[in-house]
Amino acid sequence: MAVFNGSEGGEIDLATAKALTQNYRDKQNDPDVVKAHFFGREVLERLLAQKDCVGARMYYGLDEEGKKQLILVGVDANGTDLEDGIILDKSSPCPPNCSVGSSLAG
Repeated sequence: MAVFNGSEGGEIDLATAKALTQNYRDKQNDPDVVKAHFFGREVLERLLAQKDCVGARMYYGLDEEGKKQLILVGVDANGTDLEDGIILDKSSPCPPNCSVGSSLAG
């Protein structure tokens, strides 16, 4: 069983982020494929402020139209999803809501 303390994950530099996102885009056959999701600070803070929450897990999903969705759920120190708490979806996908001029969006 996983044990988390809230410090999992880490920063990467822009060059690495560019390479990873470019690799993803290069593997896609559809120019309109979802490349990113935006969640606002308010909902992220509510997710992370839940009792016993030490971080978030992201799940991939497909909606009724076959479009990629990103689902976020809080996780406790034992690595258990806080399924009875806040679960996020309804993000703002890119495209169409991409960062203008971002080297990560392509």
